[in-house]
Amino acid sequence: MSASLSVTARRLTAVVLAAGTLVGASAASASADHRRPHRPAVEISAVQYDPPGHDDRSNRSLNREWVELTNNTRHAVNLDGWTLASEDGRTYTFDGFWLGGRATVRVHTGIGRDTRSDVYQDRRRYVWDDHSDTATLRNDRGRVVDTESWGNDDHRGDDRGGRHHHRHQNHHHNNHDH
Repeated sequence: MSASLSVTARRLTAVVLAAGTLVGASAASASADHRRPHRPAVEISAVQYDPPGHDDRSNRSLNREWVELTNNTRHAVNLDGWTLASEDGRTYTFDGFWLGGRATVRVHTGIGRDTRSDVYQDRRRYVWDDHSDTATLRNDRGRVVDTESWGNDDHRGDDRGGRHHHRHQNHHHNNHDH
């Protein structure tokens, strides 16, 4: 009987060790997932806050000032009632707009005809400050989905003469939708 007990004890020990290994692996992968930065379903992916050329308030110049929003999911997102605002409160509200899965929409400052990839705020003045500003994207409940800021230290020139800002992978997302 002691031989049988010894075999049972060894089997039980093997089962406990195997279960412990699985639990440990699960905990390690869960903690690794927890360290990954949160990526919102829809994010501000790029900003052209200082359009190339002269700021002459022509519609062409106004439409060279834009913010791009990207849907990081495979499914379309209804942006109806969502807002995009500058620090000083200039706000664009999406009206009946659906952003397709893995799609990007460019929100232009000037006047134009809305399409699936370009929408227009229909303004006659610039929205974004060339030196320092924050674009804030809120959902239809008023919760912050994403923000993108730039300042004097963050300017990056492009080869067209305008200044724009692209989101960086290590950029911290401000998500207040808890």
